[in-house]
Amino acid sequence: MTPKIVVAGIGYVGLSLAVLLAQRHRVVALDVSAERVAQLARGIAPIEDEGASHLLATAKLMLSATTDAAEAMAGADFVIVATPTSYDPKSNRFDTASVETVIAWAAEHAPAAAVVIKSTIPVGFTDDIRMRHPGQEILFSPEFLREGRAVQDNLHPSRIVVGGTSARARAFGQMLQEIAERPDVPVLFCGSREAEAIKLFSNTYLAMRVAFFNELDSYAMAFGMDSRAITDGVCLDPRIGRHYNNPSFGYGGYCLPKDTKQLLANYDRVPQNLIRAIVEANATRKDFIAADIVARNPRKVGIYRLVMKKDSDNFRDSSIQGIMKRIKAKGIEVVVYEPRYPGADFFRSPVVKDLEAFKADCDLIVANRMDADLADVVDRVYTRDLYGAD
Repeated sequence: MTPKIVVAGIGYVGLSLAVLLAQRHRVVALDVSAERVAQLARGIAPIEDEGASHLLATAKLMLSATTDAAEAMAGADFVIVATPTSYDPKSNRFDTASVETVIAWAAEHAPAAAVVIKSTIPVGFTDDIRMRHPGQEILFSPEFLREGRAVQDNLHPSRIVVGGTSARARAFGQMLQEIAERPDVPVLFCGSREAEAIKLFSNTYLAMRVAFFNELDSYAMAFGMDSRAITDGVCLDPRIGRHYNNPSFGYGGYCLPKDTKQLLANYDRVPQNLIRAIVEANATRKDFIAADIVARNPRKVGIYRLVMKKDSDNFRDSSIQGIMKRIKAKGIEVVVYEPRYPGADFFRSPVVKDLEAFKADCDLIVANRMDADLADVVDRVYTRDLYGAD
């Protein structure tokens, strides 16, 4: 009999796993949002992910959805935790309350299930939570997914990492291998703390590359140099490569800002210089970009899109928001164009949905990434997008 899998949390991580695993296994999607559950029950992806929408529309899935934890977990063999863990600056660590809640539900309703944490957590969290639930098998398996591309990234993973070496840890790793279309995907089984560290160090390295090329761009801007020529010359070295080198307003989104801060917090007893510099570099870049915009004395600045990147519906911590707040602090009038935002204002700035009216109303348009929609006003667009890529 095929195992029963519960996926708790149907954001981009949980939804992608739910629809892919449901092609082979019985899957119950569990979420606290009745709206998301209702959408999924109707075959509609509750988040923006083309791959998930395609599978929901075309594939035969053994998938159901509920808000009832007891109903979802009854008889479960695996419980995958994919709930959000935002960084709490007061405690200087991830807020793991949602993860702990799901694990408590599993202990009550599915004590025989293996719990697999996919949410990003501090190093040492899995060991700690095991001590609180000694009868439950609890594993950690980091995700390496892009928002809006989560299904594709699960189909073509760079690697599969499972923090555990038990039979069920290996069975879970095999499940992830089976949903992948890449036949030679590397699979690593290791300790839970090592798996937790792999996640945080991976994202911090990506943030470091973003920060490096942003600081290269700041230098070129400050001295009137051709930033793209310098970047091209640097990246022709095969040890450096051309990936992840497009300047921006800073690294943003849900993962990199919080993961770098959490890794820095994990260094509380270990000497370091680089990790703190990566975190601080992001604020420095925003300060530099905002000052450059303010120096142009714009009458009204238009913020083009709040989403963290193209094809995303996530507004959390996108880098352009930091620029917007700094500009507003200088008393400059700001208007926002964001067709996906449901409200009429964002941080007390009006949000418009009419692109043509937006372009006509602003004498400077700030865009983290250039878009074809702005081609007719390119002379009024402020961006550091050199390559037209995320």
